[in-house]
Amino acid sequence: MMLNKILGCLYGQALGDAFAMPAQVHPEDTERCFGWLDSWQDAPEDHIVHAGLPAGRITDDSEQAFSIARAIIEAGGVTLAAAVNGIVTWYDRVNGDNSPYVGPSTRRGVNALKAGEDPRRTGLWGDTNGAPMRIAPIGALHPGDIAGAVTDTVTVCMPTHFTGPAVSGAAAVSAAVAMAMVDSVGLADVIEAGLQGAKLGRAHGRRWFGCSVAFKIEQALAIVNSAADKRSRLRRLYDEVGATLNVPETVGAAFGLLAMAQGDPKETAILAANLSGDADTIGAIACAMAGSFAGYEAIPAEDIAVLEADEVFREYDVRGIAAGLEALLLKSGADD
Repeated sequence: MMLNKILGCLYGQALGDAFAMPAQVHPEDTERCFGWLDSWQDAPEDHIVHAGLPAGRITDDSEQAFSIARAIIEAGGVTLAAAVNGIVTWYDRVNGDNSPYVGPSTRRGVNALKAGEDPRRTGLWGDTNGAPMRIAPIGALHPGDIAGAVTDTVTVCMPTHFTGPAVSGAAAVSAAVAMAMVDSVGLADVIEAGLQGAKLGRAHGRRWFGCSVAFKIEQALAIVNSAADKRSRLRRLYDEVGATLNVPETVGAAFGLLAMAQGDPKETAILAANLSGDADTIGAIACAMAGSFAGYEAIPAEDIAVLEADEVFREYDVRGIAAGLEALLLKSGADD
């Protein structure tokens, strides 16, 4: 059962990332291109970031999560050195100095790390959504343990995203995944764990401007629970919560989609694609939580096949990563 949840987390991450990858920045442009986006599509030629990417292609969101998970497995647990290794390895793999897919906080942090700066300080300016987009595997290592998930999240955020909003957003996601790993847990409990994680995480990292992640999650939930139709609620999430690289917006929207889809991974991915904005990142986060909650078997087999046909996805041996995370879980249980 635990492996089913871990696979759900990792494949869910990739599903939300790749399915929402072609979405445009604005929902009206996504609708113009695709109508209601509910099938696998290539990125439009005029896409601001993903032009030329084929249907089913994962992006930096999943690649970074998988790279960090690999490094943690190799290290035998979550350490600052493993976090540095995971992100730098990914950066070098994609030729980060010349890649359009590297976010500003990650680029700044990695360049500082390569210059020999202290990894406990290289992330003090990192305030964009790279931290929450790659954190889900950390939550998977802490079934039901919100405090443990937050503690390891702080460590993983430190090299590139060590500001209050970034840590808070990442902690919300890892705490929700940690709770979702518990058998027969309710979706309301998963979301409540995310709110707790956001509040705990905000106490860490450099104090930084911006609204609270917990507030944005609650705002998104209020919109989702309104009586409006699906498309109207999505548009309100876009207009009122936001869908940019800003961490509270990204994480708030992701929790809203998770709730709106009632934890179903594929429906979450469809909603993320039609939300638009930074849809692949929001989708990766929301579907990692949904996959952890619903499990691998809840992801349609035809979508698994699309992901496994992607050459970039195959390079990461995601099933091997899942087995490695399960082994770490079993080891930590034996050590307790």
